[in-house]
Amino acid sequence: MAKVKKHLFTSESVTKGHPDKVADMISDGVLDALLSKDPKARVACETLVTTGLVVIAGEVTVHNKEAEKELLRVDDIARDTIKAIGYDHPHIGFHYRNCAVLRALHGQSADISQGVTAGKGQHKEQGAGDQGLMFGFACNETKALMPLPIYLAHRMTEKLSEVREDGTLGWVLPDGKSQVTVEYENEIPKRIHTVVISTQHTEDVVGKNGDMTNAARKQIIEKVIKPVIMAECPKMWNNRIKFHINPTGRFIVGGPHGDAGLTGRKIIVDTYGGRGSHGGGAFSGKDPSKVDRSASYMARYIAKNIVAAKLATACEVQLAYAIGVAEPVSVLVDCENTEVIEESKIAAAVQKIFPLTPQGIIKHLDLLKPKYQDTAHDGHFGRKGRGFTWEKTDMAKKLRAELKM
Repeated sequence: MAKVKKHLFTSESVTKGHPDKVADMISDGVLDALLSKDPKARVACETLVTTGLVVIAGEVTVHNKEAEKELLRVDDIARDTIKAIGYDHPHIGFHYRNCAVLRALHGQSADISQGVTAGKGQHKEQGAGDQGLMFGFACNETKALMPLPIYLAHRMTEKLSEVREDGTLGWVLPDGKSQVTVEYENEIPKRIHTVVISTQHTEDVVGKNGDMTNAARKQIIEKVIKPVIMAECPKMWNNRIKFHINPTGRFIVGGPHGDAGLTGRKIIVDTYGGRGSHGGGAFSGKDPSKVDRSASYMARYIAKNIVAAKLATACEVQLAYAIGVAEPVSVLVDCENTEVIEESKIAAAVQKIFPLTPQGIIKHLDLLKPKYQDTAHDGHFGRKGRGFTWEKTDMAKKLRAELKM
């Protein structure tokens, strides 16, 4: 009889109001504003947030007066983003009207521009905006072809924001985290082992002992955790799940008032929750000429189509680039021994039918439109919506046809 191999795997997510996500959303808000006026804008925007202060720095190059006007509105973009997230009450400790916004944006290096702009430098086609390696991943654990732990964690932070915004749980404040541990048997998810939710809250749900009340904890279970599990994997809802709701006891001081936030500090949350590899490059605040972002989206698109085509049950794709060079220096397809046809043949088919130059990726995935602020919360992958073009599985049939399957 074959031995059953068990292991636990954990992933986390954070809400829109987490300080690092506030920074990500401001950076992508600036990017969207500039792309709306100049689709060819080059943007590398970094944000720092802390008590009473927002610092926006980086390199920006725009090509028309309308976009130049948007650059003058950076303060308003930051404040509008902070307000939309929910930091609109002074008592929270961080407020969209009262914070100072410092701007330190300057033009992109001419040396970099020469290698990235089509028709300049040694190469006729638009080159990669930097060297680097990017990964994409997909598996059949969920309908979205995402790993179950990170997918559930994202849906819980999404739900936590929803019950705050619609007033279902009026005592919930913007900052929060989720964490989901899943038990696997022979690499297949079998049960939800532990769920952790930490949410910033008002004094309304603090008991006489100074901690969050048990009644409030039960509301989080009933209004946030249970609806997500019942919607995504109802057979896994049972009384064996361990819950840790605000395990420190209380969480009143939060957001940028509690911790400084920086753009790009939640790269594992943004991708696959630690499942598979990460090349190290962040996404937010970068226009799609930066392959850190665009090639990561393409790698996810490829991996998802491979799994959707039933060529494997799990797939990781690595793309690597040299700055200023259009074609990738390497393409790797790793199906973790779940493939039904040799990986080398899948990789050859990928290179034949998927556009892998920066220009080809941008065109195929329609990446010059302002849609990036929506990606900056609740994960860049496994999401629905017109803007998430890399989540389509429209190349699955072409892959099977190319491989004569």
